[in-house]
Amino acid sequence: MSGGTFVGMPAFPKAAHEALGNAQLRHNLAHATGTIRAKRLRLVDEVNANSSWEELRLAGAGVKESALVDLATHLERLEESLTANGATVHWARDAAEANAIVASIAKGHGVDEVVKVKSMVTQEINLNEALEAEGIAAWETDLAELIVQLGEDLPSHILVPAIHRNRSEIREIFLAKMAGAGRPAPEDLTDEPAVLAAAARAHLREKFLRAKVGISGANFAVADTGTLVVVESEGNGRMCLTLPEVLISVVGIEKVVPTWEGLDPLLRLLPRSSTGERMNPYTSTWSGITPGDGPQEVHVVLLDNGRTNALADEVGRQALRCIRCSACLNVCPVYERTGGHAYGSVYPGPIGAILNPLLKGPGADEQTDSLPYASSLCGACFEACPVRIDIPSVLVDLRAQVVDAHRGGVPKLEAVAFKASAVALSDARKLAFGERFTRLGLRVARRFGASKWTSSRDLPPAPPESFRAWWKRTDGGRR
Repeated sequence: MSGGTFVGMPAFPKAAHEALGNAQLRHNLAHATGTIRAKRLRLVDEVNANSSWEELRLAGAGVKESALVDLATHLERLEESLTANGATVHWARDAAEANAIVASIAKGHGVDEVVKVKSMVTQEINLNEALEAEGIAAWETDLAELIVQLGEDLPSHILVPAIHRNRSEIREIFLAKMAGAGRPAPEDLTDEPAVLAAAARAHLREKFLRAKVGISGANFAVADTGTLVVVESEGNGRMCLTLPEVLISVVGIEKVVPTWEGLDPLLRLLPRSSTGERMNPYTSTWSGITPGDGPQEVHVVLLDNGRTNALADEVGRQALRCIRCSACLNVCPVYERTGGHAYGSVYPGPIGAILNPLLKGPGADEQTDSLPYASSLCGACFEACPVRIDIPSVLVDLRAQVVDAHRGGVPKLEAVAFKASAVALSDARKLAFGERFTRLGLRVARRFGASKWTSSRDLPPAPPESFRAWWKRTDGGRR
């Protein structure tokens, strides 16, 4: 992976075509996303029965937007508050700097392993791989992340990284891989969810108890109090945040929230939009160091890694409002049929289709440039987004940026065709001359140049005569 993108992954059209041939994948995705959608809708209806879901969306979007409008001020305030609370704040321009900071802290404590609470930003920067290169094993403790790690797989969903796996597949992974990473799975392991969860709990417990260094991300970072917030459903986050002697939190700079009060709408929107719950089972907050309680050394790494580039994009900057709920994935007809791996990134689905190009910039590589086209522009993602990110509008704008980034050099056949059309359509005499060759042009196009175009579009046959010829022959339709 590089900058949040999986190295070596093909462009979306090719990856999606391969994924569509996997019937088991499509079944797993349809079942999981359908279940989550139904739970979310029930909770939205519940809110609407008492107040207004749309007003809550507007409030959440307002909190995030107010942070982005004056991001530098809020980040400086966050650093001041964290420092006053006893934490050490580090600033990382990119993935390399962030990884070097975390590795240096871990090596300074002489550890050969760390435990992690689920963090997309550490996946974005390839932290596990960077630590492995330094001889440090990074153990994922979220159940789905553990499945992905043991299976030497890639995450395919923001909230449920192993959504593409069914429980029988998970059982086989645990039986084959757990022993090599620590406590083995029971020999009589079944594929019952409770039994699989118990095996994971026993496997992880010994790692929690011996780990000296824990690594987390953060869902939110409150500037005025210096408080970091993690919401999760399994309790592994609470273990990672309280048991180790040293805690390192890697946080994207867009996670800042100006005030404690600003958490109110966000903590009501996030669980309803992600897991279809009124609130998360575990909401953990921490503010630096408390003598004798919890980690006695706390580091916070504030990461840019392309976020200021996204902030500078007047249309795309709204993507930084994202609270990583995955609601857009669960309603997307494209994602439901192709899965997350086709997007080639730790950020899949509609939000990934805009966030990755914004972080890396248009023209960075073919795979990233293909993502803005990974959408039917149906608009379901905007309707579901709890912070009102207009993903379809950003997709259209990014498509234009991708086209502009590739101007110059040898033009593509499509560009040549459109330039020729512009010349003909700009002058009535040229258009009249060109109409004489319509039938010939279409025959040539069908045979040589239009196979990719017509594979998903109809190319109608040429009419027997042009409108001009008909008008002239009939004397203007004989008026």
